[in-house]
Amino acid sequence: MKLRLALLSCLIAAVAFAADVTGKWSYEMQGKNGPQTANMNLKADGAKLTGTVSGRGGETEISDGKVDGDTISFTVVREFNGNKFVTKYNGKVSGDEIKFTMETEGKGGPREVTAKRVSAT
Repeated sequence: MKLRLALLSCLIAAVAFAADVTGKWSYEMQGKNGPQTANMNLKADGAKLTGTVSGRGGETEISDGKVDGDTISFTVVREFNGNKFVTKYNGKVSGDEIKFTMETEGKGGPREVTAKRVSAT
């Protein structure tokens, strides 16, 4: 019984320290034709993260979303001209900013961007 209470306490503490990422976020990155803005709608439910990322190609659902303390991660899979592009996002949350490292498979090295909270909906 004591072990169960200890485990439950740890679980509650872990959820309590999870980053608050639910809301709308925006970031800008350099593209082929100049700066591009991308928007994210994120929803955290404990350690699970769901949402969408939108940009010039439209809105795309995220997959494999996770929240672990102040760290988040997810994957975005897009198709363009019959080709599949998989981008992995790893971010560190600090207040109303998320510093992301993004890596698209087969597209060179990682890129870094900082997303800023637009609203907490």
